[in-house]
Amino acid sequence: MSKARQLGDFEGSWTLSRRIMPRRGAGAVFEGTAIWSRAHGGLRYVEKGLMQIDGQAGMQAERRYFWSGELSVFFEDGRFFHNVPPHGGETEHWCDPDTYKGIYDFTRWPQFEVTWQVTGPKKDYLSKTLYTRA
Repeated sequence: MSKARQLGDFEGSWTLSRRIMPRRGAGAVFEGTAIWSRAHGGLRYVEKGLMQIDGQAGMQAERRYFWSGELSVFFEDGRFFHNVPPHGGETEHWCDPDTYKGIYDFTRWPQFEVTWQVTGPKKDYLSKTLYTRA
């Protein structure tokens, strides 16, 4: 079992590499940076980089979240997303009609991986993101 992660462990700059692997259709790769910075008693998460979908021109992409002190993750609009297991492990999010099943792996800290299996009527893909301290 890995050491329990605390909010401050994530603060700072990270590089990230994400592979999106659908059961059918074009896959994608996202390469960029993630920055966790102090804001409102927690950490603001900002991810920016280049999304390359197989067979298409690359495009700039960005996403934002807020992480609270209890390792709860919220969308930019304040809606709850999921809890990060402090020791790593499983989490999930229901976004009607889709199910997001996640796994955090902290065993190679300060590098870590987040995997999401997403299923629903129109979604069926695996997303793997590797974070490395910048």
